[in-house]
Amino acid sequence: MRKQRNNIFYGADLLLILLYTSLIILGLINIFSVSSTASNFEAFSLSTRFGTQLLWIGLSIPFIIFVFFLDVKLYERFSSILYIFILIILAGLFVFGKNINGATSWYSFGSFNLQPSEFAKAITALAVAKIISESQFDLRKVRSQWKVFLIVLLPAILIGLQPDPGSALVYLAFFFVFYREGLPWYYIFFGMFAVILFILTMAFGKLTILISLIVLTIISFLYLRFIKMRKFKKFGIDIIVILILSSTFVLSVDYIFNNVFEQRHRDRFMVILGKTSDTKGIGYNTDQSVLTIGSGGFMGKGYMYGDRTRGKFVPEQDTDYIFSTIGEEWGFVGSSLVIVIFTAFLLRILYLAEKQKNKFSRIYGYSVVSIFFLHFMINIGMVIGLLPTIGIPLPFFSYGGSALLGFTLLLFIFIKLDANKVYEW
Repeated sequence: MRKQRNNIFYGADLLLILLYTSLIILGLINIFSVSSTASNFEAFSLSTRFGTQLLWIGLSIPFIIFVFFLDVKLYERFSSILYIFILIILAGLFVFGKNINGATSWYSFGSFNLQPSEFAKAITALAVAKIISESQFDLRKVRSQWKVFLIVLLPAILIGLQPDPGSALVYLAFFFVFYREGLPWYYIFFGMFAVILFILTMAFGKLTILISLIVLTIISFLYLRFIKMRKFKKFGIDIIVILILSSTFVLSVDYIFNNVFEQRHRDRFMVILGKTSDTKGIGYNTDQSVLTIGSGGFMGKGYMYGDRTRGKFVPEQDTDYIFSTIGEEWGFVGSSLVIVIFTAFLLRILYLAEKQKNKFSRIYGYSVVSIFFLHFMINIGMVIGLLPTIGIPLPFFSYGGSALLGFTLLLFIFIKLDANKVYEW
């Protein structure tokens, strides 16, 4: 046992590490394909995105070693301090940050830039796991609910104000964790209902939705009368309250749309909802991405033979739209394979999280799989035109050192926590 304890990697889940490595390699292969379209391409030059990504992958190795070197108890013990530290770092961006593409989300160190929001996900997950795992904590109580809501809300607000609404949106992933740990179902239900109501109002107009709500209310009353429900009065009041709240929300949709979202986000919503057609403006990226994926057919055009990729039809194809390269060059078969590998990756994390005897480790594992799932779902939906472009990278595929290190930190802290179970008696 002593030799095993001296081996910092003892107990690490090899299958999860293999899936992680597979995703890293596949991502690098696709970044190479996109980068090699440049006329002066030099694979190992830091002037190319492939060369830079390769450097970040190399840096992730000592990063992983450091994560495993630390005593597992330190992650729980210092999670609160790390959380306060990352809030200070995020707030510091408004004074010392570098503005790139309209968002002050970066600290600049010479030729390298770091995006703190990518590391904030792992640290927030640690803070969430810490507070929920406390013995007296109960998510069925309102006081406990507001504590965890605040922990998630603070970094989300700081990130949203940069403005980086895409990264802020990822923090909704924690509600899956809260629900799993006892948060009442109606929070998730009404949250999803509000999103659906917002989209329907944008698509069909306020008057149509208000009339529909009134009709549904009348039908509900008639149904309750028909079945002669004993608690008709109580449920009737609930229905009226829901109608009032829903109608108020519908009437506020225009204000939210015009004052909360930026113009670029409003334009993307309108394109997705079919209100405007703008294949050469704000909708150009999505339109070209869909065409590029569709051109790959069933088997694809072959690696590095994608003419739309080589013609640079899709802007920033090695970042948010990296999946379009897979669709064109590898076709439906290759795209499906990537989705299967990523699904196996998510299911493996979920399986290991369910096996944890330590509550802190289990909750952190749920946070990890929820964050990866939301990134995966939104990015794929964005690339195939089902969701508006909001700047969420595909983990381990999209170019970016901060994202790569952030996702690696998020994952390998869990692998370290999971490995520790072999010492629990």
